Amino acid sequence: MAAAAMSAQSCAPTVRPVTIPFSDIRDKSADLSALIEEGFGPNGLGIISISGVPGFSSLRQSLLHLSPRLAKLSEVEKQKLEDPDSRYNFGWSHGKEKLESGKLDMLKGSFYANPVLDTPTTDQNLIQRYPAYCGKNIWPDSALPELEVAFKAIGRIMLDVGLMVAYHCDRYVSGGMNMGADEGLEYIIHRSRCHKGRLLYYFPTKQSDHAMDWTSSWCGWHTDHGSLTGLTCGMFLRDDAEVACPDKAAGLYVKNRSDQIVKVVFGQDEIAYQIGETTEILSGGYLHATPHCVRAPIGKEVSGLERSTFALFMQPDWDEKLKFPENVHIHKELIPPNSTLTFGEYTEKLLDKYYHLKS
Repeated sequence: MAAAAMSAQSCAPTVRPVTIPFSDIRDKSADLSALIEEGFGPNGLGIISISGVPGFSSLRQSLLHLSPRLAKLSEVEKQKLEDPDSRYNFGWSHGKEKLESGKLDMLKGSFYANPVLDTPTTDQNLIQRYPAYCGKNIWPDSALPELEVAFKAIGRIMLDVGLMVAYHCDRYVSGGMNMGADEGLEYIIHRSRCHKGRLLYYFPTKQSDHAMDWTSSWCGWHTDHGSLTGLTCGMFLRDDAEVACPDKAAGLYVKNRSDQIVKVVFGQDEIAYQIGETTEILSGGYLHATPHCVRAPIGKEVSGLERSTFALFMQPDWDEKLKFPENVHIHKELIPPNSTLTFGEYTEKLLDKYYHLKS
């Protein structure tokens, strides 16, 4: 991982994650354990990037340009896309999520959908028990019909590459701990029905927003709780046209194992992958999840500046039984020592922490 010069604006070093070419990650005969450890291991940033994925760059362009169009639909149209029963984990969500201080996050809007299955299950008992995963996709068929096509296309390619990443993660972990043939990250992701894509739109900030916390002004500090998260490089826009960000300190920040905050940058044609808490727990810490946030730009030139990005949360199936080891240190207040929970049960416990409970 190569570090650049310190940013005068953020006082945090700017780094590039470990980058692996697509031709290497797709090669099952290649031994990438050293790179996986460098990026995902106990001393890594919990993030790597994959370069040169065929067709990815154009898919990113197509989807991210739709983000502001979605956010600017009428309130009536956006209300049609809301799903309170799933705690807004399907369709449109704005001002529903709580992070860090417990305040509602008003600076970004999200659109959630399963890019693989429109209807993961028709079992009403499961839908009622795990609405965040078992519910149905809600597409703006008349207001923005192109969204569904673009969303599913990029979600599928990011999942396919994520499975390649997971294969090499399993090879690395199996060198240090016993792992059953069907217990690896690749198998857990492959058999899941509840992967979730999230198209994010960050509302424009104002020059007067200088007073906000410099680190987490656009998205608060958090750690993904699933297995593996795929992430596109953010796109900055003004008046629906792509522009360069005027504030070099804006963007993705990660807190490493030493509690050092660094700014992470990767290319527009690269897919970044981050380890989630579930994978850290099940791998016994061989793979490491890290807290991250997004800083909004500040300064004289930020008026009207928007940001769009897409994340794919690759997660275990809702009924996947997860055997949590005795030495669990993440969410230990929720997970009894040496216990087994389904991913659905684990998720519901976490959602209670981050979202308003249903009335």
